Amino acid sequence: MEHHTTPSAAHLRVENLTLAYGDLVIQKDLCFEIPRASIFIIMGGSGCGKSTLLRHLVGLQRPAAGRIYYGERCFWALEDKEREAIMRGCGILYQSGALWSSLTLAENIALPLREYTRLRAAEIKDLVELKLALVGLAGFGDFYPAQISGGMRKRAGLARALALDPDILFFDEPSAGLDPVSAARLDELILELRESLGATVVVVTHELASIFAIGTDGIFLDAESKTLIARGNPRTLRDECREPSVRRFLTRDAKEGRT
Repeated sequence: MEHHTTPSAAHLRVENLTLAYGDLVIQKDLCFEIPRASIFIIMGGSGCGKSTLLRHLVGLQRPAAGRIYYGERCFWALEDKEREAIMRGCGILYQSGALWSSLTLAENIALPLREYTRLRAAEIKDLVELKLALVGLAGFGDFYPAQISGGMRKRAGLARALALDPDILFFDEPSAGLDPVSAARLDELILELRESLGATVVVVTHELASIFAIGTDGIFLDAESKTLIARGNPRTLRDECREPSVRRFLTRDAKEGRT
């Protein structure tokens, strides 16, 4: 009986990955798997390479060494068209929300649908309304980003990330700039979407409240040794990990009662 995790059992698999800018190595020898339908947290202190790793996973930056697999396909060994097809199956929410300020929320969400599908205008309109409702913004389609709050802009960005029904969602510091109540609402929304869509969710964050509220699995990147030093459920790592830097990171707000 086979006990090893097969490539197809993992949504994403990383083998011996090195992240570098020229001669400057950010992280090296990264090996991990992201299980399907997990909420996978990329953790670590400032400057450890969390967002750089995310850029590699979503095809914005080519690794200095190593391989990234989507299912059984080695991402960087594929032709450009094949890589683009994989990326269309991914939704990405950037820190800023990255909405076009000159477009309404509905127009922002319609963009990928117009670009990558052959749907008629009426079908796109219906889908846009559905995506807005999914993130709690029904009726806000005619608003411009400047007319709504930061938390609502994040949700609108999420609606656009969901436009093409991705099976994997990437978040880069989703709670950045949000008050605790808005951040908690976004966490609840992420949990609901994972439940209803069955998508895999990959989150870069240093916010402990979010890490413990949504994380089912994760890795800890260490800036000093420039590699991965812990892997597992964030709560388990907090309670049982023997790496002092990981424990410090995951218990740093304990005195404030926020964990």
